[in-house]
Amino acid sequence: MAYSDLREWIAALDKAGELQRIRAEVDPVLEIAEITDRVSKGAAKKYGRAGGPALLFENVKGANGVPVLINQFGSERRMQMALGVDRLDEIAERIRQLLNMKSPEGFLEKLKMLPMLADMGKFFPKTVATGSCKEVIKKKDFSLLDFPILQCWPQDGGRFITLPCVITRDPKTGKRNVGMYRMQIYDATTAGMHWQRQKVAAEHFRERLRGAQAPSPADESTKKRAGVDIMARSGGGSMLAEGTRPSGTMEVAVAIGTDPALTFSAIVPAPPEIEEFIIAGFLRQESVELVKCETVDLEVPASAEIVLEGYVKLDELRTEGPFGDHTGFYSLEDEYPVFHVTCITHRKNPIYATTIVGKPPMEDAWMGKAVERIFLPLMKLTLPEIVDVNLPVEGIFHNLMIVSIRKSYPGHARKVMNGIWALGQAMFTKCIVVVDEDVNVQDIGDVVLKVCNHIDPERDIQFTLGPVDSLDHASRLPNFGSKMGIDATRKWPTEGFTRPWPDEIRMDEKTKSLVDQKWKDLGIE
Repeated sequence: MAYSDLREWIAALDKAGELQRIRAEVDPVLEIAEITDRVSKGAAKKYGRAGGPALLFENVKGANGVPVLINQFGSERRMQMALGVDRLDEIAERIRQLLNMKSPEGFLEKLKMLPMLADMGKFFPKTVATGSCKEVIKKKDFSLLDFPILQCWPQDGGRFITLPCVITRDPKTGKRNVGMYRMQIYDATTAGMHWQRQKVAAEHFRERLRGAQAPSPADESTKKRAGVDIMARSGGGSMLAEGTRPSGTMEVAVAIGTDPALTFSAIVPAPPEIEEFIIAGFLRQESVELVKCETVDLEVPASAEIVLEGYVKLDELRTEGPFGDHTGFYSLEDEYPVFHVTCITHRKNPIYATTIVGKPPMEDAWMGKAVERIFLPLMKLTLPEIVDVNLPVEGIFHNLMIVSIRKSYPGHARKVMNGIWALGQAMFTKCIVVVDEDVNVQDIGDVVLKVCNHIDPERDIQFTLGPVDSLDHASRLPNFGSKMGIDATRKWPTEGFTRPWPDEIRMDEKTKSLVDQKWKDLGIE
């Protein structure tokens, strides 16, 4: 089922008993975060399920009546609801069917493919004349501070927008990207744009710089400290119709409060050639409707609750952070581009959607597990020997990946490690553990047992250097450090292991069946 907008999604959560409305007054500074943290970690045990309910705060201090939705994705069930499936693997199966599609042979086979091709046509976004996101249009006298933007943790540098769909356009191809990058509020009309150097929007920023004038030494030094790798500075960005736009800028639009499939699409590690609007259409099985912005040449979701339009200057950086991040630690302050708001549009009586990250498990843990299940077929497309993967919540997505494989030749596990480090965002994986196909990677107890028994540390652990996540505070340099792979597969004689490899202890099936039949008579339970 595709939800047309955030409000239909909230109604579905309410009907399913997955939403808790909170009418007591709460403060967006720290208090909402503390309440949500307790709920997401299961302190509210009366709800009887991991993650607690989605929360709708209806009386937020200083928010002018704007409610706050948080923890909307905070359980496996809600992730399934958000994507309209009973199991997340259903989406993986749909992806698998697309990947296995073969060219039809003969007229009858072509006819059979017509319905599937028609369905694929529904994935692509369509632009409409207007939408509910334009019920209120403010080109002046607007303020970011009119919305209940949270400060989540005591040492945060301020309030942050944490669940935005940030829309940019590739200056070379014209393709749009939808990414999720936190935004620190500086004042009524400016915010930090935290796109890390490996993100697609950061590449769009660099592309704007490449075709422009060389920077001064001072500017170049500033940009390098920010990890932006300035190659050139723009001398003339695109201009607004009114001619009021500063030169050397890049247009950006931010949608807040979109339908759940689109919000989720903003975090998926898709190839940059595929627009997230198409991914959302695939997940929804229905196209995303877009409308043109008022002051920038971009399109935004027609049904979004709030839309921020504006630009970043190519020669302007500002200190952003600290920020209590999903690693469980504060990411330190650094220099990032500044987003200048030129227009705010929103629905009447808008709903502000947000999230909180910190020590797991939290809402983003369930989103990360959904990514794990849905994109397994894409990993298998490059590495077909992979059986399953597990990104443990405590591993913070990019710190630990456990992989089971069908081992076919000596050194196969190491080939898989290097293959994973070559897969897009998977290059940031700090530790990869490879086990045999009979190990259940979702059972951490089984994994620990097998890994600790199967490895000779000096022989089976390898290290490599390369790019690491910008949030890795332990790396030797920002964005560059070491990674570790552990080969916990059974070792073969062709790998130099000549000792006998013992069998795992297992009871025979005959005895197990006999005890099954006697179990009730034993009176143990």
